[in-house]
Formats: sequence, structure tokens, C-alpha cells
Amino acid sequence: MEWRIGEFALDLRSLRPNRVRSLTIPCLVSAFFLASCNQPAPKFDAADALHPNVSGEKALAHVEAIVNIGPRPSGSEGAEKNRVYLEEELAKLGWQVQRQTFSTKTPQGPMEFTNMLARFGDGPSNALFEKGIDGILCSHYDTKKFDGFEFVGANDAGSSTGLLIELARVLAEKPKVASRLELVFFDGEEALGTSITEKDGLYGSKYYAKEQVIIPKKNRPKWGVLLDMVGDKDLNVRAGIQIPGLPLRAMPDPEFPEHKVDLAVVRASLDTMAKWLLQSAGELEYRKHFGISPNYITDDHVPLNIAAGIPTIDIIDFDYDYWHTPGDTLDKLSAESLGISGKVTLLLVEKYLLPAKW
Repeated sequence: MEWRIGEFALDLRSLRPNRVRSLTIPCLVSAFFLASCNQPAPKFDAADALHPNVSGEKALAHVEAIVNIGPRPSGSEGAEKNRVYLEEELAKLGWQVQRQTFSTKTPQGPMEFTNMLARFGDGPSNALFEKGIDGILCSHYDTKKFDGFEFVGANDAGSSTGLLIELARVLAEKPKVASRLELVFFDGEEALGTSITEKDGLYGSKYYAKEQVIIPKKNRPKWGVLLDMVGDKDLNVRAGIQIPGLPLRAMPDPEFPEHKVDLAVVRASLDTMAKWLLQSAGELEYRKHFGISPNYITDDHVPLNIAAGIPTIDIIDFDYDYWHTPGDTLDKLSAESLGISGKVTLLLVEKYLLPAKW
């Protein structure tokens, strides 16, 4: 799934000019870590770390429940059942969920999509979602639609969806950590046609990225971790950090010239995040399961990186023979792989990403 798109832009004309904030990032790559506007992150304590509490078995149980819904392409009854499942399970864990529903053009005409956003805490939902956050953990939850066979997408995207629910459970054990994050379940990652193109696919992440430009800069996430296909029994993660070589202004629109993303700074951040990911895997003795892809990977991290300027790493195992085939079923996954993916992710977040001064 290499990146083959020559251009990538978001239509910002629908945004009201008086609500737009600048996305300009300082050009000094050496200074991409800046003083955070938020309260200091909880100090990392290895004796009280979250990652050992991740249960691959619990994650797999969520995947099984999701797979049992059946196909879950955008706009389907299965997708709505999946959304209800997310709402119910996350609510049990103390997370509030908001639906981010929008309509957009597709090759098949206008279509409605719904991202699912979750924040941890009590009180009025609107106030909770207006607070600033440090980072996002995300996954897509839709499955690709095939007319010739029933595609249940156990690994794509059942594994990452189920694991993210399990991470929500573990994070809830430390409210001071959970409250600094937003969980995002993207709709419409899959293309309606054969493959993702400029105008087809990544619908949910494109919309989420566009919405970030109207949020005050101090409240925007500083980083993101995307999970996708993380449950293969033969786990072989090759994380995606490459982004297309676009001009520095990654969202060209003459009506909004102040919107700029310095891709050199984003790349520097991603390089550091990649080192931290491998270091986290090594510390847990899972280094053999993790590497960095030398290729562009077309996934939901791309709009976050180049349109919103949110450095986002894609934790993905694309070495999977059953991708987009009827064989992407639950028996191809393992609780062990889900546990490994989840533990490395949480160590990366708690020890490295949260304490950093972005």
C-alpha cells in the first residue's frame, strides 16, 4: 500500500475566515520541541506504568464482537451497529463519545460519514471536548465493501478498533493520563472504488484534519498514533512515517494563505517518534516485531501530517496475505499480537510522547 498520490489538498472554502487560525509551524527543525501550554505531564514511573496492564485477550474479545456484526462499510447498518458498540463499551470505561458526522462528495455522489471521538472525564460533554489535549490515539473502524464476497475485516479494521477499546480501559486506570488524550475512530478510510486516490478514501481523517484549523492552536493535539492491522499472528509492524514531498504550504488555497504546514518540522518530529517507537519495542523485548517502512503508506496518518501539521506515526503490519480478501477472519489473529501492539503503544505514549515538550 505505497503512497502514489502526487497531490494532496483539503478544500478549506467551507470554513469561515474569521474562525481560521494559522497552522504555521516554526521553521527551525532543531526547535520542534516547544514549551507546552498544558500542565506538566504525569511523571513516568516504571513501577506504575500502564503498558503491563494491556490484555490481548480482552482486545481480541472486542475484535470478535465487532467481527460478529458482519461487514461494516461506511453508510451500512453494520457500521451503525459498530458505532453503538463503541459508544456502549467506552461509556462503561468512563469515556464520553461524540459523533462527528459530515457529508462530502464521493465518486458515488454525496455521502454521510461519522467519526467517533472519545474523551475521558465527567461533566458536560461540550466543555470536555473543548479542552486542549496533548495527543490522539486513532484507528479506522469501517471495512471495505465488496460485492463478490462478505468481508468481515478481522484485521482491517477489527484489530485496531478492538485494541483501541482495550487501551481505553487501561488508560482509564490513570485519569491524569487519559484526560490528556482523545481517542478517534475514523469512518471512511476505505475507498469506495478499487483503491485510495485523491478523491476517494481517507474521508474521516481528511475531515478531522480540516476541523483542526478552526481550533485554537493551544488546544490542538501535538502528536498522533494511528493503529491499523495490528493483530496478525505473525506480527511484523513496519510503521509508516514517510509523507509526500509536497511544497511547504501543504494546503494550497488562495483564500487562506496563512494556513501553512512546515513539512520539514513534521518530518523531524516523525523521525524522533520512530526512534521512540523502536526504543519502546526494544525495552519490552519486542524489537523483532517492529521496524520502520521505507515507503509511503496510504493511511489516515497522511491528512493529519500534511494537512493539520499533527505529526502522526502509523503503527501497521501490512505484511498480511489476507488483506482485502475473504480470508481476513478472526482465526488469522492472536491475543499475543494484540497485546504486543498495545503494550508498545502505551509505553511510547506514557514514557516518551506525553512528557516531551512539543
